[in-house]
Amino acid sequence: MLNKNIETFIACDCEYADAKTVMFGAPFDSTTSFRPGTRFGPSAIRSESFGIETYSPYQNRDLEDICVFDSGDIELRIGDTDACLSQIEERAKTILDDGKRPMMIGGEHLVTLGVFRAIAERYPDVHIIHFDAHADLREDYLGVKHSHACVLRRCWDIIGDDRIHQFGIRSGERAEFEFAKTHTDMHPFSLEDVASVIKDLARKPVYFTLDLDVLDPSIFPGTGTPEAGGVSFEELRRAATQVCSSLNIVGCDVNELSPHYDHSGVSTAVACKIIREILLAMNE
Repeated sequence: MLNKNIETFIACDCEYADAKTVMFGAPFDSTTSFRPGTRFGPSAIRSESFGIETYSPYQNRDLEDICVFDSGDIELRIGDTDACLSQIEERAKTILDDGKRPMMIGGEHLVTLGVFRAIAERYPDVHIIHFDAHADLREDYLGVKHSHACVLRRCWDIIGDDRIHQFGIRSGERAEFEFAKTHTDMHPFSLEDVASVIKDLARKPVYFTLDLDVLDPSIFPGTGTPEAGGVSFEELRRAATQVCSSLNIVGCDVNELSPHYDHSGVSTAVACKIIREILLAMNE
């Protein structure tokens, strides 16, 4: 049983026993390869969420009409990456054991591995839908296998070929793109092919991981590794809503906001609005 968090994402304050979806934060950025700061993402998102409405005119639905429990940030043992991943895995297991769906707010993208270990144990036939600017398929980064640059490769270690579906990828080593040709289902540069993959994954358990740097940095500059050429907010909103409303989403995460790189606060506001749309789409 998890206790209420004092400051929650807007309207995500129902009773734990009643919630279908349980949110938690993973404020971790110890393997960030360029600009650190994603550990401050979860708290910024909670605080700034009160600048948006609970109602979505896109979906004609309101967060006040669904039941989401925000369990707060994990107090991670920063400095010990393996311990942090284990803590995240344990939080996800607690949520899954209670018959609920975990939704994690990162943090750098490596935090996905902690949740996904618990998800794959519970749902051995799970698929991943991955929106990102970066392939994240390196075998290691500077000799380190537990890096945000390797997180999808570590997920592939768990589930193997043809179960990772990647969209929006526009950056990576040549070896990553070669690896993807054989081992993952990569749709680079855009989100246009999402509908066809949704059709193929009907009734299968799906984990959705969203790295917000899939957005063009002109829209979302508040991130550690910005990559020009990304998608628009509306493209992301439509695709994420489609994924979360059409598929059996057994868990999800939203990662890679570094709020202090965007002093205007716009990046945090964008993150909040996407999270609202995901929550409403998943909890139809």
